[in-house]
Amino acid sequence: MIVKSVLQEDLLTLAEVKDILDQIRDKRSDEEELGYELRRAIRHAELFSKGTAEESRAVVAELIKLEKMNLEIAVKIADIKPVNKDELRAIYAKERFTLSEEELDNILEIVFRG
Repeated sequence: MIVKSVLQEDLLTLAEVKDILDQIRDKRSDEEELGYELRRAIRHAELFSKGTAEESRAVVAELIKLEKMNLEIAVKIADIKPVNKDELRAIYAKERFTLSEEELDNILEIVFRG
C-alpha cells in the first residue's frame, strides 16, 4: 500500500487501537485472509492493552487537565498504567522537569480510578 498523504493524525491509546483492529478483523474475516502484519498488530494489541477504550480515553482526559502533562505522556501513562512512582518517573525520564511527590500521587490516583 502506498500512502500519498496523511489526512489526519490522532494519538490513540492501545485499547482504542485494539478496538479498531477488532473492527477491521471482523470486516475482513469474511472476505479474505488477514495479512501477516495485521495479525501481528492484533496480537500485540491484545497482549498489551489494559482495560477498555472508554476507560483509557477517560484516563487521558483526566490526565491532560494536570499542569505538567501533555497528550503524548497522557496516552503513554494510559497504555502502561504504572502501579508505583518509580514506573511513573521512568515515563517522565526524558522530560526536562521532575514531578513532586504530590504530583506523582495525583497521577497514580487518576490511573487507579480509571
